[in-house]
Amino acid sequence: MQNRIVLLTGATSGIGKATAFGLAKEGFTLILPVRNLEKGKKVQNEILTKFPQTQIHLFECDLASLASVKNFAEQVKKEFSALHILINNAGIWKNKLTFTQDGLEQTFAVNHLAHFYLTLLLLDLLKKSAPARIINVASDLHQGEINFADVEFRKNYNGLNAYKQSKLANILFTRILAEKLKNDQILVNALMPGFIATDIFEDLPFFLKWLIPIFAKSPEKGAETTLYLATTPNLEMTGEYFKDKKRASSSYQSKNMNSAQKLWDLSVKMLQEKGFQVPVI
Repeated sequence: MQNRIVLLTGATSGIGKATAFGLAKEGFTLILPVRNLEKGKKVQNEILTKFPQTQIHLFECDLASLASVKNFAEQVKKEFSALHILINNAGIWKNKLTFTQDGLEQTFAVNHLAHFYLTLLLLDLLKKSAPARIINVASDLHQGEINFADVEFRKNYNGLNAYKQSKLANILFTRILAEKLKNDQILVNALMPGFIATDIFEDLPFFLKWLIPIFAKSPEKGAETTLYLATTPNLEMTGEYFKDKKRASSSYQSKNMNSAQKLWDLSVKMLQEKGFQVPVI
């Protein structure tokens, strides 16, 4: 796995930052899209202090902007002839209904739609670099169903429900993408990192925040399963859900391929309605 190229979202803090350090230790070349270049450069310097041989390429990219995602993907395809691993790690939790630059509900837009779009834009490069891997960071909070009648919860917003739905979307996307790529030597898997102390909980009410340090694991612990899926040689499973570096059970709804296809079609439609062309696979 050494000297291979990996693209990791959400690398400036939490699990993503711990994952970036773990990948650098293994000798990967890192492509890091960051919303804040100053924070990105700080992480880059921290990694290089510990692993000075690491090649790190920073790009400005805001997952809350579909145009930014598109521009970033185009830059990557222009500057790199290979991409071996894509790790869709970045995630947010918004306690109040908030919207992106595109006018989309932020949790669904960032946690699912941006990564859906980024993945499809980079598929040709991943196929060219096969064997390749796509890793989606989900959560055991993926219970429930996709609210297709109001996927953005505009009528009755609840931060927890929006987050749970976005994580279910991550797993449904994983399963259907794995099926679509079964003949392309690209493994697609999702994972549960565990309950981790990260910035994702900064929007929680104060009375809940104080519980986090008591029960949460470290970001380094949270990165272990992502690193397992990225670095384990001869991994053959695809379309699966992992926890604690092992295949795990996910909810009944997360295995519903009809819902997965419906979510795929809805995601394509939402992107097209905002004026973005979606690659067909």
